[in-house]
Formats: sequence, structure tokens, C-alpha cells
Amino acid sequence: MSANLIWVPDACTLPTAEQPLRVAEFTDLFAAALRRVERIAPTRLRLELAATHEGTARDLAARESSCCGFFDFDFATAGPDAIAMDIDVPASRVDVLDALANHATAARRK
Repeated sequence: MSANLIWVPDACTLPTAEQPLRVAEFTDLFAAALRRVERIAPTRLRLELAATHEGTARDLAARESSCCGFFDFDFATAGPDAIAMDIDVPASRVDVLDALANHATAARRK
């Protein structure tokens, strides 16, 4: 598994050939819209995104939930021009959440 796919869990039902494309979609979202990464609990990650990318974020979250059912995404307003995308996982999947947080942070820096 490449470094870019490290957060894609073995339990993912997305076809292997499509996984790099999904990771690239998240990378693009993070690079364009991510403002802040906050770990608010061991099993909960908050990503603050520019509100202009809410549609993209919601679409990706819905598609990701359909192939990795352990992800739970929640959205809320985080300010006049920002949204919070909270991602919850069970304790058994904290390693996936850690890797996703690292990926988001790295993509934002590019």
C-alpha cells in the first residue's frame, strides 16, 4: 500500500482500482478547503473547511460512508464562511483516523 493510501482500511469495499481516485479527491478537497485539523476525542476528528466546498465535502462523506461503513460524518456551521466536518470511528479504527488526520494535514501544506 502506498503512503497516500495508508488511511484506506482493509475493510473498505471500494474496488482497489478506485481507491487512489478517492484518496485524490480527498487530497484535492483538503488542499483547496482545509483550514484546521482538530482531534476533539480519540475517536473523533474535526476538519474545518471553507464553506464554499461544503457540497464536495458532503458528497465525499456520503460516498466514503457507503464503502467504509464505520466512518460517521457530521457537518455543522463553524463560522460565517466555514463548516466543520466531524469524523467519528469506533475505537478499533483509531489508526485509520490517525492516518486520515495526517493525510489531511500533509495535503493542506502543499
